[in-house]
Amino acid sequence: MKISTKGRYGLTIMMELANRCGEGPTSLRSIAQRHDLSEHYLEQLIAPLRNAGLVKSIRGAYGGYVLAKQPEEISAGDVIRVLEGPISPVEFAEEEDAAKRYLWLRIRDSISSVLDSTSLQDLITFQDDGRTDNYMFYI
Repeated sequence: MKISTKGRYGLTIMMELANRCGEGPTSLRSIAQRHDLSEHYLEQLIAPLRNAGLVKSIRGAYGGYVLAKQPEEISAGDVIRVLEGPISPVEFAEEEDAAKRYLWLRIRDSISSVLDSTSLQDLITFQDDGRTDNYMFYI
């Protein structure tokens, strides 16, 4: 499964809001500038996050967005599912071979487990102690 820019930028938005939790609303413009992203694209991503009840919009001159829940109550899986849809490496219904279907289900469940057990709080308090250097990712 490959997470698109929707999921990656959605996590960026949510992490920014988590970092500023309790400080009042944050504008998409400030997030876009801080990360050199398109404000227009972020506007497209915030709507489904708001509709899913993950963020709230605050109107007015000093308006913006805030998390609808505490950072420890929102998982990376919540964000990814809203923006990317169901987590699935393949279409299981199309797989006739039971062994391969079982493999795809195990992969799906493993990915879901990692995403669902990682909160926004975990992401914003992450300390890189070198453990990420042990992972090599190839396309």
